[in-house]
Amino acid sequence: MAAGHSRYSTVAIGLHWLTALLVVGNLATGLGSGLWLDSADPAMRTTGAGPIALHKSVGLSILALTLVRIGWRVANSPPPLPAHMTRGEVVLARTTHIGFYVLLLAMPFSGWAMVSTGKRSGPVSVFGLFDVPPLPLSPALGDVFHNGHGTIGWIVIATLALHVAGAAKHRIFDRDDVLARMWPRRRS
Repeated sequence: MAAGHSRYSTVAIGLHWLTALLVVGNLATGLGSGLWLDSADPAMRTTGAGPIALHKSVGLSILALTLVRIGWRVANSPPPLPAHMTRGEVVLARTTHIGFYVLLLAMPFSGWAMVSTGKRSGPVSVFGLFDVPPLPLSPALGDVFHNGHGTIGWIVIATLALHVAGAAKHRIFDRDDVLARMWPRRRS
């Protein structure tokens, strides 16, 4: 892309919104997992097996998508930030974006590590298409990864809220094109 471009590429926009959809869905499933996993009712635990399997598949998909996104970002520079942004706003925007990439790697990795160190460690089936082997980690680390996965989830939620608040600020108060350049184009 040429210097001075004002929009993200179609690929970057597609990867952004696909990742966002998968992350929000997986956060909802993860937050609801306690209803199934912690239930005293064996039928509830059995019912929860499907959503949990989907959660694992989507999590590993997010990990793969994030690696693709990082590769795309390295090869394709994003549009410049608006000139009216203060130094503090620029630092916050860049820190949030880098933080998202770190979290989008750490969250699925910690889940994969949690499954790998759990009582029923084994391969993870990805949408029934192929299996991903467990990571070679000590079962003694199970609690660390379980707690870390939950903590990272809450940090993702907080970062997502900050990201949405920043987009709203640009749209409502700054009235600039920051949100529009990541929004899919409308067909005429």
